[in-house]
Amino acid sequence: MKSEKEIVEEMAKVVEQMRLDDIADNPEIENEYFICDCCSEEKCLAGSIEYEGYRLCNDCVLLAETAFELKKIKSVKELINSIEDKNLEKLAEFVRQEEKRKNN
Repeated sequence: MKSEKEIVEEMAKVVEQMRLDDIADNPEIENEYFICDCCSEEKCLAGSIEYEGYRLCNDCVLLAETAFELKKIKSVKELINSIEDKNLEKLAEFVRQEEKRKNN
């Protein structure tokens, strides 16, 4: 039985190799970008994967694959929802800080 740390390290190697393989197959891909359906950031197409109709960047692929392996999620939509919740929390905190700044 692998530890969580071993699983995370193994998944990181696999996902990085996917990115490198994409670049080896098509060097131009390093200059191609898209908006990740999970983190909503503009990311390089290299190493991205489409799951259930959602295109995930290489960083989010690592999160998804690790979460699948650790049985933390059953679908990519679960991961997207959890990240959306965190992004909303960050946005709300930013708005609160801006209000405080304006009031001082």
